[in-house]
Amino acid sequence: MSTVRVELFCRIFGIFRVRTILGVVLFFGMSSFAAWGGSVPLTGTVLNEGYYDLYNLAFPAAHAKFQSWMNQHPDDPLGPASDAAAYLFSEFDRLGVLDIELFSDDSRFESRKRPATDPAAQKGFNERADQADRLADAALQRNPKDTNALYSKTVVAGMRADWASLIDRHEYGAYKLSAQASKYARQVLAIDPNLYDANLASGIENYMLSLKAAPIRWFLGMAGAGTNKEEGIRLLRITAERGHYLAPFARLMLAVGELRDGRKQQGKEILQSLAKEFPQNTLYERQIARIH
Repeated sequence: MSTVRVELFCRIFGIFRVRTILGVVLFFGMSSFAAWGGSVPLTGTVLNEGYYDLYNLAFPAAHAKFQSWMNQHPDDPLGPASDAAAYLFSEFDRLGVLDIELFSDDSRFESRKRPATDPAAQKGFNERADQADRLADAALQRNPKDTNALYSKTVVAGMRADWASLIDRHEYGAYKLSAQASKYARQVLAIDPNLYDANLASGIENYMLSLKAAPIRWFLGMAGAGTNKEEGIRLLRITAERGHYLAPFARLMLAVGELRDGRKQQGKEILQSLAKEFPQNTLYERQIARIH
């Protein structure tokens, strides 16, 4: 299928609107969110602590931790990929992208006033993402089955898709990058099925595209996209319950899905667990206060 036809289709149907990439319309239920399986706390290493700061919205501290990790591990692509995530999430926070209420009201998201993108944040994000890709490509030249390099490529492609859709609103670019992230995710999971964080990309792709009308699903399937609802649900649950770096993000998406689908108590329980784990992140408490 030609690139031109896919691009035209994406423009007509708006395949990757802002809420699609992050997978915020997760309309499936789970019986209990009190425990989260084998998810390991973000402590014990500088890299872990950087992610803990990121989820606490303490972005300067996160950048410092990730820089420390990069100094200690200059060949590790996950270092700059993680620092790129700090730039992405800080811009999400500044622009209000992380506000769950916006995700639960699509018209309000579309009509909101959008501040200009911070040029320094965009420059930092692009430089770190490019650095991560270079290091990952070099590692894959040495060993095509390097799971850390493939995972880093997965993360970078997914973040580029998020930036394209949620900040730049380049829908077709987001579509291509999301497909790329899913491709890398499948590669890394074929080598190491226990790298649970890598399930997020394919989980979002399958579940979100399964919600499209049948003709759109057919078209996207012909273009190589995953559109299996049950598979998407399975992969998203795995990330939330057994992932590591991305588990808190997956849990936030699950909370949004519960709230959007009217299961307020379940959504509230997830947010309460996140607020307890990341007490400096006021997003969770703000949303808990809005639940009646």
